[in-house]
Amino acid sequence: MGIFIPGRRVRNKRFDYEPRYYNPKKDEKLKKRMRIQAYNRRRRSPMGIVYFILLCAMAIYVYQQLG
Repeated sequence: MGIFIPGRRVRNKRFDYEPRYYNPKKDEKLKKRMRIQAYNRRRRSPMGIVYFILLCAMAIYVYQQLG
C-alpha cells in the first residue's frame, strides 16, 4: 500500500547548531582521554590466553578419562 507515494519524498529536517560555550582545548582533551580508554579496552591480558589453554587441556584430559 505504501510502496508508491506520488510527489516529493519526505526528508529529515536539517539544522545548524552553534554551541554557546565551546572550548576547543577541552574538546581535544576529552577526545584524547576517550582514545586512551578505547585503547585500554582493546588490549587483552595474556592471562586470558593462559586460562583458555588450561581449560582446553582440562577438557581433553576429562575426555580421555571418560573415553
